[in-house]
Parts: sequence; structure tokens; C-alpha cells
Amino acid sequence: MTNQFHYGLDIGGTKIEIAIFNSKFECLGCLRAPTPTNNYVDFINSISDLVNQADDYCDSQGSVGAGIACTLNSEGLAQSANIDCLNGRQLINDLTEKLNRPIAIDNDSNLFTLSEANGGAADKADVVFGVIVGTGLGGALSIGQKIVPSAQGLSGEFGHTCISANLHAKYQLPLHQCGCGLVGCYESYLAGSGLSRLYQHFGAEQADTISFAQALKTKHPVAQATFDCYIDIAGAAFASLVLHYDPQVIVLGGGLSNIPEIAASLPEAMAKHLFNQVTLPKVITAKFGDSSGVRGAAIIGAQHAAKIT
Repeated sequence: MTNQFHYGLDIGGTKIEIAIFNSKFECLGCLRAPTPTNNYVDFINSISDLVNQADDYCDSQGSVGAGIACTLNSEGLAQSANIDCLNGRQLINDLTEKLNRPIAIDNDSNLFTLSEANGGAADKADVVFGVIVGTGLGGALSIGQKIVPSAQGLSGEFGHTCISANLHAKYQLPLHQCGCGLVGCYESYLAGSGLSRLYQHFGAEQADTISFAQALKTKHPVAQATFDCYIDIAGAAFASLVLHYDPQVIVLGGGLSNIPEIAASLPEAMAKHLFNQVTLPKVITAKFGDSSGVRGAAIIGAQHAAKIT
């Protein structure tokens, strides 16, 4: 029997949120609980309690999908999780057994893109690349409203390719050590902290994105010089997405997508790094904003449940 209700879990280091969606993936309500980070049994029980509360609210058993910052290896073990008690655990198996139903788990970029390709800003497009520009820089590819899988889940990690020598020399930029271990990654310049560093590089005293966005609106020369550099680097990075994936639409999410000048200027910036015959993709911001990830979790949970029943 097809589920009438679908639950999306957003599992973070401080809180777990469950959002309840109907069959049209319209949000009906949310519940939250603190994240147990040091005790695995408490963690599993906390999720179970939230799912049971959702079942009581719906008077039905919903499908479940979850977004969490970790990877699952070929044996199903969680690794690189920012919640210590999860590392080395059979997370999907244990949750499936505890919840008495299947659960699907994926990363934030995949879930964001899935949401925006299914009823979101890119609903009518067949080939969609979703990009989250915030604390980090990464994305995912959707074809036919489904995420395209890759062998190691790395296909959207374009933020960890390196800035060109041309751009490095043009703006006399320092080379930053990235958290991934490489040097000069696009993420080091285009994520929130990277934008702040660029702002300082061009002479700003306050190195934060809020001050930058306010100064940009008034066309302050330091903010404008920073933006000109930022959007040139972004144009090169996003042009590589066009050449690799050829999307019809690029959807932007994350904190920096709230700076309207970025989405508005990206097409022209990409064009400078592409040959003339290329048709540029449409660049738009997310319809569901910060809620897109948890909505995507609900969608992937529904797809997974339908596939195995």
C-alpha cells in the first residue's frame, strides 16, 4: 500500500528535526529533539521517538528519509560523521529494525537538488544541477527528477577542484589550505569563509558576509571589487559544471544564495569562461530555501519505500 505520509529527518550535531509531508510533499508540521551525540542507543531511540510521534499525529505509518553529514561505506558502516557515536555503526540496518520500516539516508546536496527538481524551482527541467553555497560548496546532479549516483558519492564535489593560475595571478590571491587537504580549492574562495577572506584581501576591516552584502548594496568600492573577483571565480567554477554536466538549470541554495547579485550575475560570469557556442543554463534560487533538504529527505524516503514494496 502506498504511504499517504512521508517524513523527512534533518539530523544535525545539535538537533534532530522531523518534518511531516503529505502525498504532494506539502509540509504539515515539524517536531524537534536534541541530538544525542555520545550514546548510540540514545541516538537511535531519539529518532524512533520522533517517528512514533509523527505516526501518532498522522494516525498512520509514514515513509522515512534522512539527511545526515556522513558517508556510508560499501559495508553500510557510517564514517566521517560529525556525530561521534555514529562512526563505525550499521546506521541504516539499525534504524530499519528499530522503526520497523525501510529508511533512506543521503547527503545534504543530493536532498536539496532532489527537492528542487521535484516540485521546486527546477520542476520542469530534466537535467538539474543543485549547488549549496554556504559553509561549504558542493552540489548534485538530477536527471529525470532522480539523483544520478556515483561510485563514491563524489560527483558533485566541484568545490574541491583548484582555482586556475590565471585567476590566482589576476587578483594576486593567496593560496588557502582547504579542509579537504588540498590547496587552492574553489571552496576556499566561494564558500562563506572564502568570501569573507576575499573581502579582507581587498581591504575590508570587517570580514563577514553580512557586512559585505550591506556594503555591496551601496556599491562601496571595496565591496564591489570583492564581488567582481568573487563572481569571476564563481563564473569559472560554474562553467566547469556546464562542461561536465550540461544542465538546463542550476539551482542555488545555502546562505550565500540570499545575496541576489550572485544569481543575477552568474550567467554572464560563466559565459566569460566558455566558448561562444555554449547555451547557458538558467540560474535560479531555491523555491524551498532552508527547508529544501528535509523535503528532499522525505522524497527519497518515499522513493525508496515505493521501490522495495
